[in-house]
Amino acid sequence: MANIPLIMFLVFIAITLGITYWASRRSAGASAYFAASRQIKGWQNGIAVAGDYMSAASFLGIAGIIAFQGYDGFLFSVGWLVAYLTVLLVIAEPLRNAGKYTMADVLAYRLKPRPVRAMASLSTLVVSTFYMIAQMVGAGTLVKLLLGGKVTYNQAVIGVGLLMIVYVVFGGMLATTWVQIIKAILLMAGTFLLSVLVMAHFHFSFGEFFGAISHVTYHDAKGAVVVKDFLQPGLRYKPPYGPLDLISLGLALIFGTAGLPHILVRFYTVPDAKTARHSVVWAMVLIGSFYIMTTFLGFGAATIVGPDFIRTHGGNNMSAPLLANALAGSIFFAFISAIAFATILAVVAGLTISATTSFSHDFWTNVIHNGVERKPGEEVMVARISAFVVGAVAIGLAIVLQTANVAFLVALAFAVAASANLPVIVMSIFWRRFNTVGAVSGLAVGLLASIGLILVSPSLMGIDPPTVTGAARHLIQAKAWFPLENPGILSIPLGFIGAIIGTLVSNEPSSQDKFNELLVRSNTGLGAEKATAH
Repeated sequence: MANIPLIMFLVFIAITLGITYWASRRSAGASAYFAASRQIKGWQNGIAVAGDYMSAASFLGIAGIIAFQGYDGFLFSVGWLVAYLTVLLVIAEPLRNAGKYTMADVLAYRLKPRPVRAMASLSTLVVSTFYMIAQMVGAGTLVKLLLGGKVTYNQAVIGVGLLMIVYVVFGGMLATTWVQIIKAILLMAGTFLLSVLVMAHFHFSFGEFFGAISHVTYHDAKGAVVVKDFLQPGLRYKPPYGPLDLISLGLALIFGTAGLPHILVRFYTVPDAKTARHSVVWAMVLIGSFYIMTTFLGFGAATIVGPDFIRTHGGNNMSAPLLANALAGSIFFAFISAIAFATILAVVAGLTISATTSFSHDFWTNVIHNGVERKPGEEVMVARISAFVVGAVAIGLAIVLQTANVAFLVALAFAVAASANLPVIVMSIFWRRFNTVGAVSGLAVGLLASIGLILVSPSLMGIDPPTVTGAARHLIQAKAWFPLENPGILSIPLGFIGAIIGTLVSNEPSSQDKFNELLVRSNTGLGAEKATAH
């Protein structure tokens, strides 16, 4: 019985490595490697998008936040639930019609390509790194707990990082897509089953379920027994800045999704814009259903397992697997943990391929070599080499930040994406006067504002060594210069303002012909099948 978790892990790894081998034989050429030859069907891409989006932050982090912070934790998930409306209504169709492999293709269509691509590549790497750290932290904690201490946290993180590199280097986008499809199906099945078991525990009575949620018992930091109503707000978002922090988080999630590089690249894998729209609808149905079910996971963990037990058996990120163990024993625990492991591998692979695609296509080929591929296959080779670098950075940072909640880390990535990427994408598509200076300044201001505010917020300045306690701890935490955990409420407007001011103060003339061409193409798809690098 003790080896069941390991066996399930190995089975999933074997299946995904088989997919990678199959995909590697079909990933010759840049279009095949970066965009799966644009042959992914709408339903397939929709499931893959959902698989890419429903990350360790969703399955592990949000369930953990709800288990410890009740109603406020549920509010944390609302932004993820509705965020795809922005993608569906604003981004998906123009992006597919106007680009080739990355979001920078859209910006470079009517602007000077080299400075725009350089900044877009930097932004992509920063967002992907933030997001990837969260997945690696979840992987290390999960594998360490699941294998009963047979491997250390650091060994688990390194192992996941190496698997991620294998998927991306050998299988490209095709392998990544199918790994995400399988993972999404497993995740939805496991979450649904776990939700049903939670309700079965309460005899399928919502009255009994919510009654238990209103009387959650645990011990506070001083060891005193506390009974809290987890249906009441205030456990996380407390005055004076709590309401503003919640609004800031919501803005980051709703607008950040439309600027996430690893989500945007998925729209280049389908044959046309109509299929891209269909894939978003598929994704929204799956994602919406999943986030509704995280409520059962989080509240179920709080009432059935209890915050005290979770805290001493892996921390809040392990709420869902521990709930599975409490409801159905070690085999179901192993199954749910293997699903979480699959979730992490799939998302990390998607993040890695988006980062490496941006570096090789945008920076290496179009910035350093001015859009000229010096020899056949060079762009793909650079992407494969950069995958090793991205993997090494993610592994190192995950080891340093191993105690952070994964949903919280991902929320910061959304804030950076919303502040830097979204303003320039929207203005490039819809504002006729927008120019290169505006794009570069918007990317730079959004990037610097979001990262700068994160560095001086309680998110980082409030993190103290465990040895610091009492009054000294409160003194250190009070030093945060920016009072909100998430910077979105300030950094997103700054990104838009930077783009607008940069455009207005510049003497660079806007290209009317190029804007008209982009407007027609982004709305009709005319010429999209012959997309080339600009």
